[in-house]
Amino acid sequence: MCMAICYRRPRSAGHLARMMGDPIQLKDEGNKHFQAGDIDKAIECYTSAIKVCKDKKVLAVIHRNRSACYLKKENYTSAASDASKAIDVDAADIKALYRRCQALEKLGKLDMAFKDVQRCATLEPKNKTFLETLRRLGADIQAKLKTTFSTDSRVQNMFDILLDDEMEKDKREKAANNLIVLSREDAGAERIFQNNGVPLLLNMIETGKPEMILAAIRTLSGMCTGHKARAMAIVHMVGVDKMCSIMAVDNEEIALAACNLFQCINDSLTGGDKREYGKEEALVLDASKDLKTILLSLLEMVANKKVSGHGRDQALNLLSKNVPRKDKKEKDNTRTLFTIDNGLKKILKVCGQVPELPDQLPLTDNTQLIASVLLNKIYDDLKCDPERNNFRDICDEYIKSKIDPNDMDKTIHAINTISGLLQGPFDVGNALVGHQGIMEMMVALCGSEREVDQMVAVEALIHSSSKMSRASFIITNGVSLLKDIYKKTKNERIKIRALVGLCKLGSAGGDDYSLRQFAEGSTEKLAKQCRKWLCNPQIDTKTRNWAIEGLAYLTNDADVKDDFVEDEMAMKAMFELAKSKDKTILYAVACTLVNCTNCYEKKEIIPELVQLAKFSKQHVPEQHPKDKKDFIEKRVKRLLKAGVISALAVMVKADNSILTDQTKEMLSRVVLALSADPRDRGVIVAQGGGKALIPLALEGTDAGKVKASHALAKIAAISNPEIAFPGERVYEVVRPLVSLLHTDREGMQNYEALKGLTNLAGFSEKLRVKIVKENALPDIENYMFEEHDELRQAATECMCNLVTCKEVQDRYMEDGNDKMKLLVLLCGEDDDNLQIAAAGALAMLTAAQKKLCTKLTQVTTQWLEILQRLCLHTNSRIQHRGLVVVYNMLNSDNSELSKKLIESELLEILSVIGKAADNPKRQDAIDVARTCLVKAMDLGLIKPFTSPS
Repeated sequence: MCMAICYRRPRSAGHLARMMGDPIQLKDEGNKHFQAGDIDKAIECYTSAIKVCKDKKVLAVIHRNRSACYLKKENYTSAASDASKAIDVDAADIKALYRRCQALEKLGKLDMAFKDVQRCATLEPKNKTFLETLRRLGADIQAKLKTTFSTDSRVQNMFDILLDDEMEKDKREKAANNLIVLSREDAGAERIFQNNGVPLLLNMIETGKPEMILAAIRTLSGMCTGHKARAMAIVHMVGVDKMCSIMAVDNEEIALAACNLFQCINDSLTGGDKREYGKEEALVLDASKDLKTILLSLLEMVANKKVSGHGRDQALNLLSKNVPRKDKKEKDNTRTLFTIDNGLKKILKVCGQVPELPDQLPLTDNTQLIASVLLNKIYDDLKCDPERNNFRDICDEYIKSKIDPNDMDKTIHAINTISGLLQGPFDVGNALVGHQGIMEMMVALCGSEREVDQMVAVEALIHSSSKMSRASFIITNGVSLLKDIYKKTKNERIKIRALVGLCKLGSAGGDDYSLRQFAEGSTEKLAKQCRKWLCNPQIDTKTRNWAIEGLAYLTNDADVKDDFVEDEMAMKAMFELAKSKDKTILYAVACTLVNCTNCYEKKEIIPELVQLAKFSKQHVPEQHPKDKKDFIEKRVKRLLKAGVISALAVMVKADNSILTDQTKEMLSRVVLALSADPRDRGVIVAQGGGKALIPLALEGTDAGKVKASHALAKIAAISNPEIAFPGERVYEVVRPLVSLLHTDREGMQNYEALKGLTNLAGFSEKLRVKIVKENALPDIENYMFEEHDELRQAATECMCNLVTCKEVQDRYMEDGNDKMKLLVLLCGEDDDNLQIAAAGALAMLTAAQKKLCTKLTQVTTQWLEILQRLCLHTNSRIQHRGLVVVYNMLNSDNSELSKKLIESELLEILSVIGKAADNPKRQDAIDVARTCLVKAMDLGLIKPFTSPS
């Protein structure tokens, strides 16, 4: 076996050199790789040589050479380090000095770079490169000094304006904005910090004026972003307690700004700073103490009565974002365990609050749902049964401590806490509902005289019936119980909650037509009542939100879907509620839209298995007649007409934990379903759908990101990128489209991603460079080999738009690949569209790089025949491109190639086309043919001919 392996993979000379440990041979091999442009292999050889080299002078040369490699790779820190090691051996090593100068300049250390090039100029006073670099660096240093001094004075001037009570409001606003912008640049942030900026920003906060506090907090956020040392210094100078007190104020904008400050600090302290601190690193390395202090302070805020509802929301959001592991592959979940030990009961306290009772914590409409989402994330982050058991035990202990038959307020707090758990980690909540006496207590509360008791109990019943397979008590007794409450109560708020419970139980069969829970027409009646409440502006928003909850369940029924989309008032009412500040409704709206567009995950129905199920008398799901394609298309049109996209665009912007990954996935599915018809995509773009898809494509579940990326591809393929994705957003579209090129994606996703990238590549050079940087070229090239005609055509069209990019041209210039050969052979295919794309790419490449004209003749013996076929083609666009390639070859400065072309049948072809009468339909081709003949005359290959009159 070993002999076979040796035979298949013979050792190279370089490999033998490494085996023998010869540093000179390794150095020479590295030099060859460097000259060939293979920098990675050159670095590998030089590194191997350094490990075995004993001669100091040779070692210095190798370090100097590796420094040149690192310069090419833009690894300037390593380039400067290697050059320094060469200089340590020979202080007059002019190459090493200049390379270190280049590296230091790129690292921003201009004064040190200046000293190195000054030494070079002393050693070689007549070297123009050194003198020019010396002059340029001198000018740059002077400009930097000037900027630094002017920045210092500007910073001080801004603070003077901001802290002057008599200054005009417009000037103070302008100064605040300038300060925020300056803090977002590293140099500007450092100048603010060095110029006593933090104490002055604290003075601004102490004024108590909202606009001053906002400006100060946003400036601090900019200063903390991506800089660990500065972030730690600011934490100690401002104090965690002070930052928490700012976030605790009853001002949504200030609470959000303070939340962003905490997030910037957390990101910088946990790896957001990529700087190399060197000797300073020991001073800023350990941030664990600060992070622990921040975590404890946030947990303290959760159940603090002095904290506003907005502040509590942001504290919960920060915990939700930073406590659970971002990747389950990470082993360390100590933050989660610490949170459970020190804060789980505080989070449960928030879930149990009943706003209608006295002495409750300040809450917003979103607070309790955010707390439930946090509980779910924490529980999901636990790794083993003992950890999960501890979580359940704490919850169990908390509920038991609150249940008191003599204190109804404490008891309904316990029931409401269970509701919160049922909306979060359902298994934990469901286990608590199963405990002896809990369900009976909920039923008893339903019959209480106090409306608040009834409301809390009904909500708990609704949440406990979420998973039908685990809620047998509710299924058995729920319908009659809820019907009884619905009929007897006069309170609309309780009535609608009872109705939602009935809706939930009635939709247990999902979209299976054969599993309808209620009698024919009952679900439509329930839905009609929900729509009636939804459209009634006299009812409070929270109650109307419950109407949407009911529809989220009932729209599993196709009759209800059809009735709902026919009711334009109900749809618009739902969209308006979706745009409101109360984000608890996002999931229900998303569910309703998924049901109406039938874009939920569908199991593939295999006919053979259906027959087998019928034969064995097993249940077979049935599709409702109104769930067929034409009905779905009509519903989509009605939703678009009612303004669904503008609602979705607002929902996507919800910047808190309520917009869960599952909700994002549902929104992605909805937009994909809405963009199925190309004629509707203009409406989607006009209402902001293109912009809304970008965050959905970048964050969320894998399935959600793929769906959003596919919808983006559909829009990008046929829309003007400047309109669909205005400003810098267009560059964010590239990565999601490139992700769809992977071979594990569906063929339609591959195809539409290629079409989208083709459109983007034709828009601007910056977009072409972005596509190349996202490493899309290998995938696009693979699809050019694809057997599927449409995929191959789309890939070739995409490449045609990319070849004007220098990096793409360089790939075609490289030896040892078949890229050029493939393009030439594609020009010989029978498909007109494929030929147009391939010939277009060939024409642009040969125009941009003259060497490719010669390479074209070397890749295949059929090149001349294919070129002649292009020039004779009946399609004028193909013919035009073929003739441009011929002109480029004549203009390539290769006299032998020009002579070969003219000696072939191409001269006759050019003559026939060139002598033809002017024809608007083929004029481009005729003009190029004439230009080719003129070029041939200029080269002395043919004599002049008389052009037609």
